[in-house]
Amino acid sequence: MDQHKLRSHVFDKTGIKIDVDDPIFALVALNEAVLAETVERQLALLDAATQALAAQARAAGGLPPLPAAAMPQPVPAAPIPASAPTGFTPREWRLLGAAAIVSIASALLVLGGAALLYKP
Repeated sequence: MDQHKLRSHVFDKTGIKIDVDDPIFALVALNEAVLAETVERQLALLDAATQALAAQARAAGGLPPLPAAAMPQPVPAAPIPASAPTGFTPREWRLLGAAAIVSIASALLVLGGAALLYKP
């Protein structure tokens, strides 16, 4: 943190002169420390999730898992189904048909209303 640059930035934005010994710089330093700790923790969580995803992708692709020295053990996750269902289920077909009927009825209602209210 460059205190002089921050000081001139505050002066440019607000017109308030602050000294580099001002207690506000303690708050800025505290904010930076908290932010650095949070970012570090989030990066660790993201790294663990990435490794778990890589292990699942290797398993789904039929590749052998990496040695334990190369990658820490991932958190066990829900198994990936061997085969994904093909096509729609009967319930999905019914919902799709209902949505089509509603959209056609809405379009006819709008066109009918427009024709009824149209005055040449």
